[in-house]
Amino acid sequence: MSLNIPSLKDSVSPEEWQLRVDLAACYRLVAAYGWSDLVFTHVSARIPGPEHHFLINPYGLMFDEITASSLVKVDQNCKMLSDSPFPVNPAGFTIHSAVHAAREDAGCVLHTHTRSGVAVSAQKDGVLPISQQSTFVLASLAYHDYEGVAFRDEEKPRLQADLGHKNFLMLRNHGLLTVGPTIADAFLSMYIFESTCQIQIAAQSGGAALTQVNPQIVDGVAHAMKVQTGSLGGAFVWPALIRKLERLDPGYQT
Repeated sequence: MSLNIPSLKDSVSPEEWQLRVDLAACYRLVAAYGWSDLVFTHVSARIPGPEHHFLINPYGLMFDEITASSLVKVDQNCKMLSDSPFPVNPAGFTIHSAVHAAREDAGCVLHTHTRSGVAVSAQKDGVLPISQQSTFVLASLAYHDYEGVAFRDEEKPRLQADLGHKNFLMLRNHGLLTVGPTIADAFLSMYIFESTCQIQIAAQSGGAALTQVNPQIVDGVAHAMKVQTGSLGGAFVWPALIRKLERLDPGYQT
């Protein structure tokens, strides 16, 4: 069934439209990689400008239904700033608004509830240095203890303090979160974070003793990542991801 959402391409600035297209692509890719949780969780993106406005998913749509025009514009308190036939979920935006408020560099915040991510978040030692992927995460990883469903404003200062300047946040007993200056950066970070957790669960299921990476290697990962992708970060892989998505379903661009 078609949602019949009118296009906003001619109603917003070219910059906002491109951000909408990229964010819709991100939602579709999250679904394609199996990271979505029905209609729950969010990927938020800050619209350039001094107003601190954001784009988020309309509450109730599956991630593989989201289009550039269906995304909802909200303020820091998740108040809707654009007409939409769909509601938004202010409670679900609590974590995102806390990160965006504390981190001026947070152009995009991506949060998931995958089985592997939640499974590792429930482990006392969290992410273990047992894979190449884990070393990238450990180079910029923070933890935040579970305080129940995250809808209370009083939790925000503690979450902000725990995150600090890190780009990977493990929400204990809850899931994964990545922060990036762009949507591409946040997505690539989540790909690495999720792969780290999947590998850890798979390795632990074998029952054998695990070999840990030398701590000196972990310490040198920041330089290694720069060598691997240059100065492009997520932009290094984003064009290929978009080509992949266009082969699967180009409908996100509407």
